[in-house]
Amino acid sequence: MINRALISVYNKEGLLELAQFLKNKGVELISTGGTYKYLEQNDIQVTEVSKITGFDEILDGRVKTLHPVIHSGILAKRDNKEHMDTIAKKDIFPIDMVVVNLYPFFDKVDDNITFEEKVEFIDIGGPTMIRAAAKNFKDVIVVTDVGDYSKLIEEIDSKGDVPYDFRKRLAGKVFNLMSAYDGAISNFLLEEEYPEYLSLSYKKMDNLRYGENPHQSAAYYTATAGTAPMKDFTQLNGKQLSYNNIKDMDIAWKVVNEFEEICCVAVKHNTPCGVALGKDLYEAYVKTYECDPTSIFGGIIAVNRKLDVKTAEEISKIFVEIVIAPDFDEEALKVLMEKKNLRIIKCSVKPTNSMEIAKVDGGILVQSADDKLVENMEVVTDEKPSKEEIDNLIFGMKVCKYVKSNAIVVVKDFMAKGIGGGQVNRIWPTCHALDRAGDGVVLASDAFFPFNDVVCEAAKYGIKAIIQPGGSVRDKDSIEECNKNGISMVFTGVRHFKH
Repeated sequence: MINRALISVYNKEGLLELAQFLKNKGVELISTGGTYKYLEQNDIQVTEVSKITGFDEILDGRVKTLHPVIHSGILAKRDNKEHMDTIAKKDIFPIDMVVVNLYPFFDKVDDNITFEEKVEFIDIGGPTMIRAAAKNFKDVIVVTDVGDYSKLIEEIDSKGDVPYDFRKRLAGKVFNLMSAYDGAISNFLLEEEYPEYLSLSYKKMDNLRYGENPHQSAAYYTATAGTAPMKDFTQLNGKQLSYNNIKDMDIAWKVVNEFEEICCVAVKHNTPCGVALGKDLYEAYVKTYECDPTSIFGGIIAVNRKLDVKTAEEISKIFVEIVIAPDFDEEALKVLMEKKNLRIIKCSVKPTNSMEIAKVDGGILVQSADDKLVENMEVVTDEKPSKEEIDNLIFGMKVCKYVKSNAIVVVKDFMAKGIGGGQVNRIWPTCHALDRAGDGVVLASDAFFPFNDVVCEAAKYGIKAIIQPGGSVRDKDSIEECNKNGISMVFTGVRHFKH
């Protein structure tokens, strides 16, 4: 039986309907501050909390529900005679329902306000009440999600009360919410790269059709705080995004944002299959397509400039799953939207990842993002690379960062013409990348050469310059092979493994 409900909400959506429903069922409503005034202004009879506690709100509203009368009414176990006798002697009445949503810390932490102002959006009374109600869920209904109001009304209307399973689920949602809420606050205050306890604060954006394969279930969660490209994009057209789509979008967007120059990338199975720079987007796309006309089919295209109609028309000649750009010309959108299933993504947020997380069975690996390209450019051969070759080498190394190790990228005219990776030794992707490129000029490697075989293979294809981190105990063998074949080689001092 529901006799008394305490309502204190920041978000007033759906509140009047719920409050009026409860009043019609004979439930006494008690409330605080803004919620009390809102209900009263809308002609819903409500009692202010201070009338129940005999204690006025103080400290600018920081203390209003933090009172024994309130928490005894919530925490008293109805089947415990001692509990019920105790609160009866104190003239405390049980509270049977708590409807609370919290100060919007998730939103305010990203606003352009002072640190002190953000601290004021850390809710204390609300979390205390809902945690108490959730602990005593058998006797107290606790509602924190506006989306649950209609189900709550339906249950009470049809059954006169709320069944145990629904009460339990509502209580579980409290602690689910609080873990994310407290995690966001913890990260805000600590600002530590690797705190003692890892607090992840994410909210479900969508249930996905399936995961990597149809037999795997999946959902997509986004961070509750901060801006990020894979959180703050807009889908303008096409089918629902899949698990693999989102993973590929992430890589594609990161690749094109490695470059200040006009860039286009094609991604397939979470790996770049073509990357190119151009004097305009059309040229960049055509060069990207020419890197690998086969693999680009069914892939993802990303560009780092506003997409024009000429490029859109060219893209539309083949089947791709997704096109991502910071913006689209109106005519370009019309062209792309002729393909109703094509997912068109507008994303103007630059990559923000400072940390990368990988799940293993029983643990989580956390590392800083791979955001350093070169430590020190050192030419280690007799032959010196030209300025153009250096620029192409740097281009190749930027692409290497997003190719599975062992990564080899063969470049000509700022085109990643040959991309090899994901093999257990370095020579196999080398052979693959060189063969794919055909007429490559420079070669980039994500890690050092343990043997001179990569240089030997590169020499067969006429490679003029090589870039790699260096650091092998057998660096000398590769340097000598380069000198023997008139190839220049540059060490960077930075490895880019991507497992």
